[in-house]
Amino acid sequence: MSENCTHDCSSCGENCSSRTVDRTSFLEPLNPGSSVKKVIGVVSGKGGVGKSLVTALMAVKMNGKGKRTAILDADITGPSIPKAFGLGTDGLSVTKDGLMIPATTSTGISIMSANLLLDNDTDPVIWRGPVIAGAVKQFWQEALWENIDYMFVDMPPGTGDVPLTVFQSLPVDGIIIVTSPQELVSMIVAKAVNMAKKMDIPIIGLVENMSYLVCPDCGKKISVFGESHIDEIAKEFELPVLAKLPIDPKIAENVDGGTIEYLEENWMDEAAEKVLAL
Repeated sequence: MSENCTHDCSSCGENCSSRTVDRTSFLEPLNPGSSVKKVIGVVSGKGGVGKSLVTALMAVKMNGKGKRTAILDADITGPSIPKAFGLGTDGLSVTKDGLMIPATTSTGISIMSANLLLDNDTDPVIWRGPVIAGAVKQFWQEALWENIDYMFVDMPPGTGDVPLTVFQSLPVDGIIIVTSPQELVSMIVAKAVNMAKKMDIPIIGLVENMSYLVCPDCGKKISVFGESHIDEIAKEFELPVLAKLPIDPKIAENVDGGTIEYLEENWMDEAAEKVLAL
């Protein structure tokens, strides 16, 4: 830090040593009745690549391994987690201390989502960034998370308010970056990787969604969106490829039917092992 430092960080360069801040100083504490051992963020640099699907599949996989699992749906304006698990807008109950009690799926996964608070699941959430970020903090601090082994945070796309809030406010142990086969994803993945590095967040690995379609007649894998570049991207950033998810009608059927917990698959096995290894 220069002896002439004015402590006005907006006036100096990024390499100024005084700009380096310990991320842990921003962490928001849980309420005394809650316990969350590991927090895993699911992110991407753009929308529509399947973050919510990967979040749901990871939660189901870890729950199936006997771990107490939760999902914090941080995609406040575009929540889709409750639908995938067949949860309606019945409202959330609260404890005598005023803590929100997360909804519980049929197999015991705890879920907090904005859609659980709406009168109708099609009602829009028309909030500005700071209010949305505040809601994420409330889901973390003002909900009763009982003995959770693994919490998965479904984040909105990009590198804006909510991802920044999650990275600063929650003790994130690692992130999974979700992408798709198009060639432009190299740039999109790079944005997510670089944000994680700037925030000192470990990257568990990459998941490619809509990677291929299996022909029902001959069994051949068809690259609907062109040849995958995920292995090249993973090598460039020295990250493992955790899974390549196919385009499969069973996925859409289970998500639309609210039965994602009963989708039998082995695509996320390696990703689950990486999370367990944390």
